[in-house]
Amino acid sequence: MNVVYAVVRAGGRQEKVEVGTIVTLDRLKAAEGETIELPAVLFVDGDAVTTDAAKLAKVKVTAEVLGDLRGPKIVIQKFKNKTGYKKRQGHRQDLTRVKVTGIK
Repeated sequence: MNVVYAVVRAGGRQEKVEVGTIVTLDRLKAAEGETIELPAVLFVDGDAVTTDAAKLAKVKVTAEVLGDLRGPKIVIQKFKNKTGYKKRQGHRQDLTRVKVTGIK
């Protein structure tokens, strides 16, 4: 059995993907149903492992945008003792779900 997967750079992080993998990335400027291309950092095809930048430039990892969503709410709290200072702030990250359609 031939195992094919790639490690791609997306939104400041690296994700291990195979064909059919659904990945949640930082928000991308792409409409739902659009096809995007992700840059590969590592490519594994069976026993052959490719890390050379020149060869990785030829590897194409395509993905289809499934839609936008927002992450869970996180609460940022700051407090300083004996001064009456306290601050509370919330945040929800904008995310995009993509499904990997091909690795060539």
